[in-house]
Amino acid sequence: MHILLIHQSFAALDEPGGTRHHELARYLAEQGNRVTVIASPVSYLTGAARGQRMAWVKRKDGGPGVAVLRAYTYPALHRSFVHRVISFFSFMVSSFLVGLRVREVDLVWGTSPPIFQGLTAWAVARFKGAPFLFEVRDLWPAFAVAVGILRQPALIRASEWLERFLYRHADQVMVNSPGFIEHVRSRGARRVELVPNGADASMFTPQAGGEQIRQELGLGPTGPEGIFLALYAGAHGLSNDLGILLEAAEKLQDCKGIRIALLGDGKEKSALLARAEEMRLPNVDFLPPIPKTEMPEALAAADACIAILKPIPLYATVYPNKVFDYMAAARPVVLAMEGVIREVIEKAGAGISIPAGDAEALADAIRWLAENRKEGRQMGRRGRQFVEAHFDRPIIAGKLARLMETLVNKV
Repeated sequence: MHILLIHQSFAALDEPGGTRHHELARYLAEQGNRVTVIASPVSYLTGAARGQRMAWVKRKDGGPGVAVLRAYTYPALHRSFVHRVISFFSFMVSSFLVGLRVREVDLVWGTSPPIFQGLTAWAVARFKGAPFLFEVRDLWPAFAVAVGILRQPALIRASEWLERFLYRHADQVMVNSPGFIEHVRSRGARRVELVPNGADASMFTPQAGGEQIRQELGLGPTGPEGIFLALYAGAHGLSNDLGILLEAAEKLQDCKGIRIALLGDGKEKSALLARAEEMRLPNVDFLPPIPKTEMPEALAAADACIAILKPIPLYATVYPNKVFDYMAAARPVVLAMEGVIREVIEKAGAGISIPAGDAEALADAIRWLAENRKEGRQMGRRGRQFVEAHFDRPIIAGKLARLMETLVNKV
């Protein structure tokens, strides 16, 4: 098969950001398929352009069998909501024009968010007479409305219309969390399949690495007597509720053997840096974003890993990728969110679940793990075993490949 993926925020393994799609594309290519990705040259995580100038289209090697075409995108992604929408629409147009030039396509794979690129994928699929697979990674626009990013009634109505249009007109809808299934079906999706988030366990060597980062932070080696490092790795956005993590750090200042690090980037990072400085938190460090290829080293430096989202009911539906990476790295997870991902952590016995939005409970969980490191390491080992059995990337990619083959043969 020749698969065309249209994905504005696509990140390769050597770039910061979520790399689920590059990992899946590489697996599909290893099975004898060809994958072409149309993506933005602007990093969705940092808002910075990849390269010195914005070319109309730039071809990159994504590995054997994977070609990445970076199509022009208006670069002011993080300047304001209006600029963000302009960026989305610019990619929608440029990716459509580039997509029409890609030859011999057997399947078009669209993904949301941003939802606008889904319309491009649908249009390219119809022009080429290829089946349209629509992947739902977040419940947009519902999430944007819930967090207060999308407020204009006209835009909300238009976005909800587009959401329903894409669900109804997709030959197949794919979701990455079981919590999304009811939502998409209630809005018109006819055929829905779960291909969950997960992790590539082979990327992580749980008992090795991390020394360089710990040395940079002045922590010394990991171990029963070393400084206990609780790490958050991922986007610093409105949804991530990292202000609560700073509040937890404030409550832990009396615990001299505990440090908290926030690794990554996003729209809220500058505000978080300013707030941490205002709160005078000597136990908090901010680390720059790193490529996925360096993430195993970063997670190996941690004694526990934190996953946190705002206490918004809709967020109970998500399966965050970072949680599966934490588990694959055999690190105990402090989970400050509700819903379906909590079921995974509790079934695996892979960490401590606390209520979302509760800084006191977050501080208590970190303190308990620092005082009970042997139990924490056991949680980490159970988490890795659970990922290997149920959420390892080859298992998930194999399910995706079979879904695509069925769709191509049926349509």
